Amino acid sequence: MNFIISSSALLRNLQNISGVLNSNNSLPILDNFLFELKDGKLTISASDLENTMKTVVTPDEAKQDGNVAIPAKLLLDTLKNFADQPLVFQINENFGIEISSDYGKYKLVGQNADDFPQTIDMGDVEVLKIKGEIISNAIENTLFASGNDDLRPVMSGVFCQFSTEKLIFVATDAHKLVKYGRLDSTASKSADFILPKKPLNLLKQNLGGEEEVEVSYNETTAKFVFEDIELTCRLIDGKYPNYEAVIPKVNPNVLTVDRISFLNSIKRVSIFSNKTTHQVKLKIAGSELSISAEDLDFSNEAKERLTCAFVGDDLEIGFNSKFLMEMLNHIKTQEVILEMSEPNKAGILLPSGETNENEEVLMLVMPVMIR
Repeated sequence: MNFIISSSALLRNLQNISGVLNSNNSLPILDNFLFELKDGKLTISASDLENTMKTVVTPDEAKQDGNVAIPAKLLLDTLKNFADQPLVFQINENFGIEISSDYGKYKLVGQNADDFPQTIDMGDVEVLKIKGEIISNAIENTLFASGNDDLRPVMSGVFCQFSTEKLIFVATDAHKLVKYGRLDSTASKSADFILPKKPLNLLKQNLGGEEEVEVSYNETTAKFVFEDIELTCRLIDGKYPNYEAVIPKVNPNVLTVDRISFLNSIKRVSIFSNKTTHQVKLKIAGSELSISAEDLDFSNEAKERLTCAFVGDDLEIGFNSKFLMEMLNHIKTQEVILEMSEPNKAGILLPSGETNENEEVLMLVMPVMIR
């Protein structure tokens, strides 16, 4: 197996898929990239058993088709130290690899490509084509709200609910919830599945926004194909909680406030909050919003006032400041709406004003009980 390839082109393609690699693998073969040369095309794969990512690159010159597993870290570290130049790869029958550059030669030992995990045969799948920008925005708006609890794996991913009317993406950790909908993309029939965090982060890193993504899925696996990249991942097995049941439908108390002023005020006041609960208290009366926090253990307290528009009865409610700040950072409009019913029920945060008419964003945050 011999080929000549640009060092920078190879490095760029390897970096695109290197996020799949784990630092400590149960199988030594997973510390390698799989190189497969066939019909003048070089396919490179990386896998952690649960996720497999492939990229296709065209070498400047290719002789003798073949395959080999090449140590990933050693190869990446070597390529990072080259200026752009052609590299000659020569691999012998015993998986000995010789790389020739303008500076000299480098020898390393690969492994048998047959030991590398095979790509899952997905069989019958549903196929959907989505713009990269839609997937990027869905990940950006939901992933931060997903959980990290190993005992509840279904809540550690993003729930995808596809229908003939719209696509819905949901994430929750039981304290906060985000529901992101797109009306400008639909599926041929209804389906739902839970995508894990790792492949979502890999998609986020590799999607530019302009490309079209072909999404294939069945009950156990999903595959994303765009440009020269293919990502296959196992879905999280389990039933997602009924998220609609926790979204309060009647919220007579509606606060509208400037997003940046609200966010900055919470940032300053939360410094003085209790380090366990991170509680900030919102007290709304008429057109005045009072934001306060205190830490009784250290006699710290802070209070600020903002002008707002408010419809409803005067209200006092507590929230975890970290959750509020995360949500406000992910909303892009100038103003936000906070809908509430009672101090012990969830608040709903919505964008206000100029929004994308094809986007639906709803963020829910559970209250922290005021003592």
